[in-house]
Amino acid sequence: MILVNLLPHREAARKRRREVFFVTLGIAALAGAMICVAVYSWYQTQISGQQGRNAFLKSEITRLDNQIKEIAGLQQEIAALRARQNAVEELQGNRNMPVYLLNELVRQLPDGVYVSSMKQDNQVVLLTGVAQSNERVSELLRNLGNNSPWLTRPELIEITGGTVTLGARDQRRVSNFSMRVTLRRATDVQKAGASSVAAAVGVPASAAASKLPAASAAPSPRPAGPAAVKPAQATSPAAAKS
Repeated sequence: MILVNLLPHREAARKRRREVFFVTLGIAALAGAMICVAVYSWYQTQISGQQGRNAFLKSEITRLDNQIKEIAGLQQEIAALRARQNAVEELQGNRNMPVYLLNELVRQLPDGVYVSSMKQDNQVVLLTGVAQSNERVSELLRNLGNNSPWLTRPELIEITGGTVTLGARDQRRVSNFSMRVTLRRATDVQKAGASSVAAAVGVPASAAASKLPAASAAPSPRPAGPAAVKPAQATSPAAAKS
């Protein structure tokens, strides 16, 4: 027996396919919406976290800027204190400069040379005096240029011949001279001493300078003797020679 389906099965199949399509479409739309919400929420979380980190960084930057300003102010204060300290040390070192000058003149003046006047202009000292001969003047120049740590760069300005009357019938020829010499500062002498010590023992100059005594201390007095009284006799070379 042959059965013939006279119902509209094609319409029913199309209806089922449409229902399945719309259900699938709804599920896909719902899944897409959920994915979008999840992605949006994740991005919002990331943005909030980054904004929090940015706010923290801004606060840290502000704090560091304040610290930098404080450090800059401290550095300026330190620089001012160092400049003041250097000025005080220089004043203390230069306070004894006349003592160094007179002491070095006593040490370096050879026999037969007498200083009659001395004038200091900053670090330049002008010496005027009398010597028994030109050789004595040359010896004085060598002593000042090579043997003195405080006096340097001696320069002969003028040397002329003259006579000194020692008695009624006793006249002697002398050499009148004038020269200029540079008086070193105490800090320069200390640095030069540190360099020489460092070269001798093979250590850095800064380490050697820390071991040297301060140059601001006055030199120890020398025992009174013929050489120590030469500047005092300079005003009367004739009486000194007698």
